[in-house]
Amino acid sequence: MPFITTPDGVEIFYKDWGPSSGQPIVLAHGWPLSSDSWEAQQLYLADNGFRAIAHDRRGHGRSAQVWDGNDMDHYADDLSALIEALDLRDVILVGFSTGGGEVTRYIGRHGTSRVAKLVLVSAVPPFMLQTDDNPGGVPIEVFDGIRAGSLADRSQLYKDFADTIFFGNNREGVEISAGIRDAFWRQGLQSGHKNAYDSIAAFSATDMREDLARVDVPTLVIHGDDDQVVPFSVGGQASSRLVAGARLKVVPGGPHGLTDTHKDELSADLLAFARGEAVGEPVATEAGVA
Repeated sequence: MPFITTPDGVEIFYKDWGPSSGQPIVLAHGWPLSSDSWEAQQLYLADNGFRAIAHDRRGHGRSAQVWDGNDMDHYADDLSALIEALDLRDVILVGFSTGGGEVTRYIGRHGTSRVAKLVLVSAVPPFMLQTDDNPGGVPIEVFDGIRAGSLADRSQLYKDFADTIFFGNNREGVEISAGIRDAFWRQGLQSGHKNAYDSIAAFSATDMREDLARVDVPTLVIHGDDDQVVPFSVGGQASSRLVAGARLKVVPGGPHGLTDTHKDELSADLLAFARGEAVGEPVATEAGVA
């Protein structure tokens, strides 16, 4: 099984699919999942000539369950270690949910010298938590509730997430297969308890507004307008307005878990964007309209 070791000694598992000569696309997963959550997109992109790489974040999946470093800075530095170890260049970074924070913080800390493009899918940036200077954010009580559920019975917490808000299975007329929901539960329980618990603060309370302002590569933001985990106004809509030249693809009625519920559409959008085709619509940002 392929692993790299970070400068602070953490073993990070990764999957490297497709031709080694293909342009690399690195996919960062959400909470509390693993690289397995990307398998539909990874297979599709690799079949279409790209080198598709997905890794398990520290403490998740098959990577080491270390006690410390369960925060966005370490996630970003681990991503940098992976990119450096594989000597990847001209990389297309794709981040889903918490993984969107990971790739955004990577750019904030390490720049874009190795990055060609950025895609944020149902992503947590710019800043989820409601604060005095972020009044439209999500109240702290919501995240405290997730923490409480994790300590009380995290297996049931993950089942409840999968059965309701993550895939929109609580919406009338929506029926997500038991297999998809069980895969979320399985991946969640593969994470370390402390790692997943600490990651709640990482994805909710990390302010990435300045990181987004440093993005200087073509950027695509994809977000469902019925996302019950990262509300559209808090996530995709806000992020797209902070990146100069960003394009926004709104998925009507789309829930949070687009990688499964809209896997074919998402795969096609990622491939089109990787090939240089226009996806989504230009967004009015502080720097003007793309």
